[in-house]
Amino acid sequence: MAKRILMVMTSHDILGDTGKPTGLWLEEFASPYYAFLDAGYTLTLASTLGGQVPVDPVSLTDDALTADTKRYAEDEAARSALSATIPLEDVKTDEFDAVFYPGGHGPLWDLSDNAHSKMLIESMLGAGKPVVAVCHAPIVLKDVNDSQGQPYIKGRAVTGFSNSEETAVDLIDVVPYLVEDELVKRGGEFTKKGDFEPYVVESGHLITGQNPASSRPAAQALMKRLEG
Repeated sequence: MAKRILMVMTSHDILGDTGKPTGLWLEEFASPYYAFLDAGYTLTLASTLGGQVPVDPVSLTDDALTADTKRYAEDEAARSALSATIPLEDVKTDEFDAVFYPGGHGPLWDLSDNAHSKMLIESMLGAGKPVVAVCHAPIVLKDVNDSQGQPYIKGRAVTGFSNSEETAVDLIDVVPYLVEDELVKRGGEFTKKGDFEPYVVESGHLITGQNPASSRPAAQALMKRLEG
């Protein structure tokens, strides 16, 4: 039976008080999506509110395009799937073998303090199922606890979009949370590579990736674990 992966994405589309659009970073969806699809996995797409997932227009610029995002642009089925996600509150965790959170700045607003997301992650981890979060998406871990009521990431190796990367994109004074700071506050042992270099960390049932370039390596790490 094919492994069943849930991908959870943002529904938030405004970058703080700037009025500028934001949302999902397309590469962080497209790269894992095609890695899983090509491996024959069954995918379910969810978002905070359900329906169309907003895509950060910056992730559609020439500088941000990759082979996977170009494939997505020509893939009507994938575009349709991203426009018809199920609401996060309707997700049943026992239907999935793993969950993957792509990033983009959107999750900093609507997945950082989301009770449904917290319950989903705690349920998956408690069942020994892998949870993957990439780039800004590791913010979803900040309030997740273990079975003893302690922060799950306390004493665990984690990564995510670094403070220096947020500074490099000139948004450090715009975002409501800095991923690196929040994970460190919860006792996470935060490590990173150079800005925008691919980097993935595994600890327990948790897999985290530093930035967009880390999304496919994170997906590959998850598939290795599921097949292992």
